[in-house]
Amino acid sequence: MAKKNVCVVGSGNWGMAIATIIAGNTARHPDFEDNLTVWMFDEEVQHKGVKRKLSELFNETKENVKYLPGITLPPHVIAEPDIKKAIKDADILIWVLPHQFVARTVQNMGPVKPGAVSVSLIKGGLELEGGKLGLCSDLLRKLLGHEVAVLMGANVANEVAAGEFCEATLGCMSKEHQPLLIKLFDCQTFRVTAVDDIPGVELCGALKNVVALGAGFCDGLDYGGNTKAALIRIGLQEMKLFIRYFYPEVKDATFLESCGVADLITTCFGGRNRKCAEAFVRAKGAKGWEAIEKELLGGQKLQGTLTAQEIWPVMQKHNLCEKLPMMTTIYQIAFEDKAPWGIVKLPSGMPTSAFHKDDGFFEEKK
Repeated sequence: MAKKNVCVVGSGNWGMAIATIIAGNTARHPDFEDNLTVWMFDEEVQHKGVKRKLSELFNETKENVKYLPGITLPPHVIAEPDIKKAIKDADILIWVLPHQFVARTVQNMGPVKPGAVSVSLIKGGLELEGGKLGLCSDLLRKLLGHEVAVLMGANVANEVAAGEFCEATLGCMSKEHQPLLIKLFDCQTFRVTAVDDIPGVELCGALKNVVALGAGFCDGLDYGGNTKAALIRIGLQEMKLFIRYFYPEVKDATFLESCGVADLITTCFGGRNRKCAEAFVRAKGAKGWEAIEKELLGGQKLQGTLTAQEIWPVMQKHNLCEKLPMMTTIYQIAFEDKAPWGIVKLPSGMPTSAFHKDDGFFEEKK
């Protein structure tokens, strides 16, 4: 069998981190060509007082000084700023870029190799089409005309790049492609489990960023671990309710995989969404999301706020706001000037709640 060429489409913090894992596996397994191509958007950076193209500097130093500073990638990782050249020979495309850039990137890259497959690591990009909730992987499948799997999990990029142990979940419907894709990602420090549940894996990956905003609001208010744990539990409950409303076939077991509860926990204690939401509360209205993103993320994009804006009209259209009080409150704090302490004054009568109304955690319905 011919060796497979792999291309990572995207070179931000997570794109470079996953490239360190993939590069180790392309060198280790005879199924893949050693060289790993990374499509790197050609921007200029200041390096040692000189303006340089990021891709040229990376190919000299093997360090992405803007998005993953301090980590040197293997010598067989090659940055290519021309998207058409980057994907031309790729048998496997790994998508790691903000979801708002997907359609434009596909439009610019021209035809893909026949028989190619994709794996999406993109969290968000949800759209309502004809009453059904469309996923980013659906969009990729439609635009590319080939099989698309998804990979999500409790993966803070810098920790993955540093070789700290973690897990991820591969959502893949094709039994033919599953073993090869596991080989591409799985290693001693990055353990991958495959499930045949793409909507469950992908929606957990998107919705946990919304819940993480709530966790950040908690931190901005200096609430403790008990409160955050309660919000994580309620958040998981609401994620499950939302996902099952549109995809009733999603499996219970998926929520216990890395893409579910583990990703939710790590995102609510670390990660950019929590960090920016804390800053939003501490700024007391003096800074908007765009200013906070610019100040704290160094060119990375905030996904939780975008996903909250995507699901809000969906929740309204399907009368889900009362059934999802925490996600409703998160949206209202983020975009409708609701007081941030509203995050711990959710309505009473929530399904299977562990709290009694007299605990003061819930406000009475008027």
